[in-house]
Amino acid sequence: MRKNQCKISVIVPVYNKKEYLKDCIDSIVQQTYRNLELILVDDGSEDGSDGLCEQYEKKDTRVRLIRQENAGPTAACVNGMKNATGSHYMFIDSDDYVEKNMLEKMASLLHGKPGEIVCCNHILEKKRKTEKITMGLAPGAYEGEKLNHVKENLLGNEQRIIPMSRCMKLCEKSVFEGNEIYYDYSIRMGDDFHLIYPALLAANRIVVMEEAYFYHYRYVETSIVHRYDPRMFDSVKAWYLAMQRIVADKKVRDGEARLRREYCYMLMLVVKNELRNPEKGYRKRIQEIFREENVREVVQNTPLMVTSRNNQLMYLAMTYPATTLLWMLRMILKVHDR
Repeated sequence: MRKNQCKISVIVPVYNKKEYLKDCIDSIVQQTYRNLELILVDDGSEDGSDGLCEQYEKKDTRVRLIRQENAGPTAACVNGMKNATGSHYMFIDSDDYVEKNMLEKMASLLHGKPGEIVCCNHILEKKRKTEKITMGLAPGAYEGEKLNHVKENLLGNEQRIIPMSRCMKLCEKSVFEGNEIYYDYSIRMGDDFHLIYPALLAANRIVVMEEAYFYHYRYVETSIVHRYDPRMFDSVKAWYLAMQRIVADKKVRDGEARLRREYCYMLMLVVKNELRNPEKGYRKRIQEIFREENVREVVQNTPLMVTSRNNQLMYLAMTYPATTLLWMLRMILKVHDR
């Protein structure tokens, strides 16, 4: 099988995104790369998304619809992999869409060997503007010692050298084998980590494309990443415990220290989430979180590089959650979210 003839299984978890779903599916079935299957995993949608998926399944033999009770996007992706027949996987969220030559361009960089992952960049689409987002790792192919260095530095950086999103990556399926023990479907924030981080550690070759802004990520306020989630802090604590197991099992060099730094960066997202809390008690909630003994110990005793203005403000709120400061940050965040 030649590298550009591999069958790609595109897996789309679907949950109540009917407004955007047609754009997403059209961008996939109209790919210039034809040797693909599209697996739509309906995660218990209640807005008619499953009906739209049915329509595409009936008119395109490459499209398959799988239904499951609501269990979250990671569970949907794993279900999709179990039913996939391709040698490579690509995950796309149902409220996003991709350029029509994405798979063709990404597949052209495969060598046809086990353990390959090809990464592209993306465009962030907000209501009033779009922004090109480029990953931190320089374009190129990473193998051998260069790849080992990449793996050691996946955690603990303010800007991740490779995003832990399941999207924007074309993965040869063997990188996921044996990682099922790390998947925790109860985790809402950071759930992609348990899917993608072990896969990256298992890779034999990682390619970072230059330019390649193929993936269009919609900034949707109802998305779990952008709306207030009262359970996020509990989810991040569970994420930390699960990641400790992965780091230990995979014997990541300086893994615990790197993970503590990553945990601090995740806690910045917790601050941001709590600032989005529509209730008046948001300040008290933040103060309670960062006065917890275990959290305070990590924040106070973990050396951290914080350079971006946004993160500096979140870090200040973590270390000194004063009432006036939290009110000011809340106002700034409201402007940023527009």
